[in-house]
Amino acid sequence: MVKTERIIVVGDRVLIKPESDLEKTRSGLYLPPGVTEKEKVQGGYVIKVGPGYPIPNAADESEVWKEKETKYISLQAKEGDFALFLRRDAIDIELDKQKMVIVSQSAILLLLRDEELLNY
Repeated sequence: MVKTERIIVVGDRVLIKPESDLEKTRSGLYLPPGVTEKEKVQGGYVIKVGPGYPIPNAADESEVWKEKETKYISLQAKEGDFALFLRRDAIDIELDKQKMVIVSQSAILLLLRDEELLNY
């Protein structure tokens, strides 16, 4: 299992552990053979999410020297969600000898949230 406490996902990115040979997910979602054969869409479980989209600070012109804490619009994806995403937008990586992908939230087509699925 990947040690997620040492991973920091940046911005609107999501770290996903892809499912191989996905025909039916553990939650009961079926993917038609045409979709998986062409590898346009892939599914997997969200391992870690970034902080989201940064919101520009309303800077006070008289205090430009002050450091301001960045605020974010959070992402819809949460750890443990099942995500269907566009394969062409995924970046393949390997962490602790496990294949993972990084995708931006805009590449995610569907999120399936089920409390029973959190045992990824």
